[in-house]
Amino acid sequence: MAARTTTAPLRKRIVLLGATGSIGESALRVIAAHSDRLELVGIAAARGWEGLAKIAQGHRSVQHVGLFDEAAYGAARASGRFAAGTRFYAGLGGLCELAQLAEADMVLVAIVGTTALEPTLAAIAAGKAIALASKEILVLAGKFVMAAARERGVALLPVDSEHNAVFQCLERRTPHAAAPSEVADKQAATATRNASPADITRASTAHCAPPGLKRILLTASGGAFRDLPAEQFARVTPAEALRHPNWAMGAKITIDSATLANKGLELIEAQWLFGLAPEQCQAVLHPQSIVHCLVEYADGSILAQLCPPSMTFPIQHALLYPERAGGVEPTLGFTQRLVLEFGPIDTARFPMLRLAHEVMHAGGTAPAIYNAANEIAVAAFLDGRLPFLAIPEVVDKTLQRLPHAEPLTLAEVLDADARARQLATELLTPFTRL
Repeated sequence: MAARTTTAPLRKRIVLLGATGSIGESALRVIAAHSDRLELVGIAAARGWEGLAKIAQGHRSVQHVGLFDEAAYGAARASGRFAAGTRFYAGLGGLCELAQLAEADMVLVAIVGTTALEPTLAAIAAGKAIALASKEILVLAGKFVMAAARERGVALLPVDSEHNAVFQCLERRTPHAAAPSEVADKQAATATRNASPADITRASTAHCAPPGLKRILLTASGGAFRDLPAEQFARVTPAEALRHPNWAMGAKITIDSATLANKGLELIEAQWLFGLAPEQCQAVLHPQSIVHCLVEYADGSILAQLCPPSMTFPIQHALLYPERAGGVEPTLGFTQRLVLEFGPIDTARFPMLRLAHEVMHAGGTAPAIYNAANEIAVAAFLDGRLPFLAIPEVVDKTLQRLPHAEPLTLAEVLDADARARQLATELLTPFTRL
């Protein structure tokens, strides 16, 4: 009898945009732990070429390196610290080219802010599966990103811990966008007009909200100032705001966690990912960061997803999907008493969450304006140019002074983003004179 032969499974080839950030670091741990299933072929960062060199040395399969900063690109090419034959990509155009890499199967988008929008759309256009960690993309242009994914039949897998948790709890068929059809073609013709997240997602993707879903609740730890008396908020410093009690994250997202703007952005993103109405997207305080979402159905049943507060869990789920494998870190053992607390969020204490609900109902370019103004305000706070309590004030005033029209083109969204950034910057002036 002839000996049985087995064929090793093909490894999923990954391009990692944002390789040197906190998401990138966790992703690298997952890829290294599952090298029989995953292969890193491309990496990119804003300007940290030394970090990319270290990654490339540890992952010999990396032959493509992108840097957004032109000076960093030149330094990397001249450094001699990358393997012979490495191809380099510069600027936003280079990131878009890297996102369309022919040999890649999936692009993990972990670039902070809206810079990731064009590379994500480029990857979708090339038919790459998307593991999405940059929530700002859907906040800025969810209508256009989801429509593009539908038209190309591209999988868009959530990496953010809360959205990944919802994805696991929802009853679904597959995370891939519905295959093109005559009906889908007709829908595509109107997808960029006056459509809500529910309209576009339900018409375009199979990982939309199932029948009978009542609502989702994303959990919030409360950030660095969860237990701080509200009267002390006026005196908090950037260093204090960066001390998150549960998560190790980048500076911007940690400040967003302290204001709960991060939860607001996540609720907006959830609308687009799962085709939900604003009233179906809610948040609940959960100090332990063990339960990452609650999904409630019409019959009163509530499903939850639990795991320790580490990004390796949702990243691994997205990269290996639909397969499962042993985790990078230990999970909950239930060998000791485990206390899980939940409670309502005081939006008077956290006005950024209230504003997020308002922009979800307003629609149009309001979410893009909210995100842009928040980025400007947070950067100013981190630089010591803006008090903590002024962050929501700048965002609120920016929202009040700019129109929230429904965008018909991506250019209109980008224009709203630019105008919001300009206005928010102008609104900083009274504070910088203090």
